[in-house]
Amino acid sequence: MTTRTVIAGLVAILAAFGVAACGSSKKTSSASTGGVKVTSGTINGAGSTLAAPVYQQWGSNLKSKGITLNYAAVGSGAGVAQWTAGTADFGASDPSLQPADKKAAEKKGAPVQIPTVLGAITISYNVSGLDKGLKLDGKTAADIFLGKVKNWNDPEIKSLNAGINLPSKPIQVVHRSDESGTTKGFTTFLSAYSPEWKSKVGADKTVKWPTGTGAKGNAGVAAAVKQADGAVGYVEEAYALQNNFTFADVKNKSGKFVTPSLESTTAAADGVTIPADLGYSAIDSPNATAYPIASQTFIDVYKDMCKAGIKQDAAQRIVAFLNYGLDGGQDVAKQLSYAPIPSGLLSKSKAAVKSLQCNGSPITG
Repeated sequence: MTTRTVIAGLVAILAAFGVAACGSSKKTSSASTGGVKVTSGTINGAGSTLAAPVYQQWGSNLKSKGITLNYAAVGSGAGVAQWTAGTADFGASDPSLQPADKKAAEKKGAPVQIPTVLGAITISYNVSGLDKGLKLDGKTAADIFLGKVKNWNDPEIKSLNAGINLPSKPIQVVHRSDESGTTKGFTTFLSAYSPEWKSKVGADKTVKWPTGTGAKGNAGVAAAVKQADGAVGYVEEAYALQNNFTFADVKNKSGKFVTPSLESTTAAADGVTIPADLGYSAIDSPNATAYPIASQTFIDVYKDMCKAGIKQDAAQRIVAFLNYGLDGGQDVAKQLSYAPIPSGLLSKSKAAVKSLQCNGSPITG
């Protein structure tokens, strides 16, 4: 049995039951809360569909510690909105907080964004007769999603794929219909390599798509791609593996075609500039070994959660959840085909969690 098959099976369990399952190893079953004592209860998170399998599994592993996670995979934009409105204890967003997000959050307190894991945004396709890894660069990918490249054997695709028999089959584009961090990451990459894309469509969590069919969430795009021969869409790698998709090797900033993998995805955050508020981007990384459409993802909380309206015991559970995610949870992420963040960034994330407060006091239990 291949590693891909194992991972696909794990994520399929998530699709069926709403929580991701991991193996039975001691590493994934033990859950350290970093010394924070918690009382049994619930924490509520909302946001990223890209990171949903990881967060749901972390929550499942912490049930024995008395922590019950309710996580709504509603997309990054909706998640941040729910958090700033006070209907979620934390937001989960793939893009860093934008000025409007920070302004909304600051009505309750100072926002803190904590990098957690990375996910590869794959260009996945379902094309009978095309079972080998396709090579794509940013311009060609943009032309496909602009509707300019309409057939799988178009000369623009052929020029990148010598020796591959490309079928004469119409391309059917599938894209997100909701406000999505995955969309922000993907369109940011396309904008970097296509002036036409940048001027006509741009980069954001929602854009006006020139062509294609919309679907909600990573799971929705994956389902739509799976149903149509000739389809192509952008989905996080775990969802691609779940559906046994073939996905493209993508040309990075150094001119190398790179396959999405744990190593190439982690590499995307290694060597990039990390600002003081940790709101970095791994898209189009300058690292020569990096997969170029690797998405960062964050958990957003208030620096003083209690002053923002969260009860002390819930604040302790949130910190315990974060401590676990940045410790043993990094190995759990790898089992679900998400990349851990590199050590330098991990240290910064842990320091950000350590700075969190309840009514001016550190949250240590």
